[in-house]
Amino acid sequence: MNYYNEIKNELINNEITKRVKDYSKNRSDLTTYYNVGKLLSEAGKHYGEGIIKEYSNKLTKELGKGYGLSNLKNMRKFYLVFSKSQALPDQLTWSHCVELLHFDNIEVINYYIDISVKLNLSYRQLRERIKNKEYERLDEKTKLKLQKTEDKNNLEVIDMVKEPILIKNKVNYEVISEKVLQNLILEDIPSFLEELGTGFTFIKNEYKIKLGDRYNYIDLLLFNYVYNCFVVIELKVTELKKEHIGQIQTYMNYIDKNLKTINQDKTIGIIIIRKNNKFIMEYCSDERILAKEYVIL
Repeated sequence: MNYYNEIKNELINNEITKRVKDYSKNRSDLTTYYNVGKLLSEAGKHYGEGIIKEYSNKLTKELGKGYGLSNLKNMRKFYLVFSKSQALPDQLTWSHCVELLHFDNIEVINYYIDISVKLNLSYRQLRERIKNKEYERLDEKTKLKLQKTEDKNNLEVIDMVKEPILIKNKVNYEVISEKVLQNLILEDIPSFLEELGTGFTFIKNEYKIKLGDRYNYIDLLLFNYVYNCFVVIELKVTELKKEHIGQIQTYMNYIDKNLKTINQDKTIGIIIIRKNNKFIMEYCSDERILAKEYVIL
């Protein structure tokens, strides 16, 4: 087989397809680069690693820019990764796929493909999530669920909350009090909601409730439209303490009694803290309560 001519024809046909059928650009790109990657892999086995550089030089001379050594190596890796896994992610662009090729673990790749498609992420937004190690910050139980289709379809609202939660300090506060922590979150509420997962919407900060003859204030009250439930957020700049559990449980019960409708699920509670205490959480019997550490960037 003349591998070079096969590769050249694949790339030329792809350029023609992209000019004529704009709607199918992504599929054409990915199918072409997959096929080229396969040919490069086979050529490498026959002629050695150096053949890729030789092909790159010839293609650049004959077809122009876009077929440098790094691009051809990406095409080969694209084939090697996806020949062992799912169908090609043709809802994404080649730029998305190049970002994904930094990983060898197909479970990580599948996670970022899923969120890119569901949230319609640009490749720059995907790159930012990868940079922030979003997958790595998921709970190990969540990662196991994501590997199985039956479990993946039964994720709960608290499964996708990252740890640590990243909070940006854009004004460079030196002392982080609970009030400052709340202000930092409110200054970039979209990023904070993304750290929690999908479907979170902001209702109010310092949400006022009356317990007996005294007023209390919930730090942040959210609603999750995917899981159809309210979410109470409490912010602590200390290590988790047992009284924090009792406090947020009281607030959750109040919301369930006074705001939740019969068609909504029970309220979830998330305590965002400077340092977790696994022993306290081990003896917390309420599975609706979650404690997650934060990191100030």
